[in-house]
Amino acid sequence: MNINQLETLLTISKTMSFRKAGELLNLTQPAVSAQIKSLEDEFKTVLIDRNQPVTLTDRGQVFLQHAERILGIVEELKQKLSDLNQTPQGHIVLGTTTSIAIQILPRVLSYFQDQFPLIKTTIQSMPSSQVVTSVENNTVDIGITYLSERNPNVASSILYYDTYELVVSPSHPLADLKHTTVDKLKDIPFIMLSPDTLGRRFIDQIFRSYNILPNIVMELSSSEELKRMVELNLGAAIVSKLSIANELRLGTLKMIKVNELELSHPVGVVYKSGRYLNSAMHQFLSDLKGMPEHSFISSE
Repeated sequence: MNINQLETLLTISKTMSFRKAGELLNLTQPAVSAQIKSLEDEFKTVLIDRNQPVTLTDRGQVFLQHAERILGIVEELKQKLSDLNQTPQGHIVLGTTTSIAIQILPRVLSYFQDQFPLIKTTIQSMPSSQVVTSVENNTVDIGITYLSERNPNVASSILYYDTYELVVSPSHPLADLKHTTVDKLKDIPFIMLSPDTLGRRFIDQIFRSYNILPNIVMELSSSEELKRMVELNLGAAIVSKLSIANELRLGTLKMIKVNELELSHPVGVVYKSGRYLNSAMHQFLSDLKGMPEHSFISSE
């Protein structure tokens, strides 16, 4: 058995085709077939059902699980050996909300990639409640999100604090107010974040504690979508203060202080506990944790 055979089996499981696997691996179809036949002979079992489309047998599925673990160990070994060069390099997959990706990450990543051009980053946007789960299951390497509760499976560090604020269109009946209270919001039409976001959970908790059933006319998955609807005067919304800096500056949204919402929420970086940190992740986390709070909350 060799690593190439395991990679071939993994590719076949994804493409469901000997021909397509060969194209991806730059191998002829007979070479692909020979590698799989060699594995089957060595382990005295049938790994692949060769009917179309090609699928793994039950024993092939079990074999694949172990093959993926072996390939993961080999990849980690390669990365550790690469790290001995002491030049931070590699690929980082970041998971965060659309709002943080737009408002915060451009400043952070522009600095970081100027300093460490060999480190490449990919950003995956998702609801805030999914960031920690994605870190736990290794879908992303590092997450930046609101820190709601301690999780033994992830390590975290606070980067800055944010608040949630009521915003309306300049044409809204409440637009001239500077302050209001939560009981005055029970009848106005609201545009809300979807229930699977941490921001929505906080807002629901506030309304429940004051026995208020908000008039929800629309639910959206991101703050960016939500702000556009508020600008069209389709309803009021409660969103992250940091996400509305540009709209407040341009005058397309009006912010109204609500006493009961005046709670600070920590935003931080999370990564899987006990995970090996390659040089790219180690450098990124070190620099991120060392940045002063104003690097994140500046409205520039």
